[in-house]
Amino acid sequence: MTTTPAALFDVDGTLLDTTYLHTLAWWEALRQYDRAVPAARVHHAVGMGADRLLDHLLGEDRDRGDDEAVTAAHDALYARHWPVVRPLPGAADLLRACARRGWRVVLASSASERELTALRGALDADDVIAAVTAADDVAATKPEPDLVRAALDRADSAPDRAVFVGDTLWDVMAAGRAGVACVAVGTGGHSARDLLGAGAAEVHADTAELLAGLDDSLLGRPPLPG
Repeated sequence: MTTTPAALFDVDGTLLDTTYLHTLAWWEALRQYDRAVPAARVHHAVGMGADRLLDHLLGEDRDRGDDEAVTAAHDALYARHWPVVRPLPGAADLLRACARRGWRVVLASSASERELTALRGALDADDVIAAVTAADDVAATKPEPDLVRAALDRADSAPDRAVFVGDTLWDVMAAGRAGVACVAVGTGGHSARDLLGAGAAEVHADTAELLAGLDDSLLGRPPLPG
């Protein structure tokens, strides 16, 4: 069976400039519940799902009684920023360029439907987005591969016919565990060395730089059927 070539895109921090909005929201939510975590540590964990992020920051042996409340506080604090969320440079143009080259463009997100609606409105590229994943599609969050696999299913694609684009170490790890090549961008605040060390095939400063060098990227042309 021939599968569709798919360009799978993380949303937060990759296409939209939200990394530090999430960092601030998590930092403040944790502070509200007397969990003092330096913002730099919070930033490094952004990109994980809420459950894994709290494990990473607070330890797996903690009292989990406040977890739902902390997560709800983050969600409420982050939602305040939705009206000012903007795409990163070249993001929508990159999606359109990939679609023109024959890729099926899929947004791979574990956001709620309500949040995803706001993010898609800010991105303004629905004309080329073939499919989207959301929170209900994912059982285990990044760095587990569930999100990438869900995006592959939505694209009707296979690991060797897809490329995942992300901005964090957790994106790179999730793609690798799903057997999908990962193109990374630096807008999540992770160094190129760390992204390459985690398994990224290539690293670009942002979506604008990736778009400018698209001919030389894994996204330059879809792979031929094997």
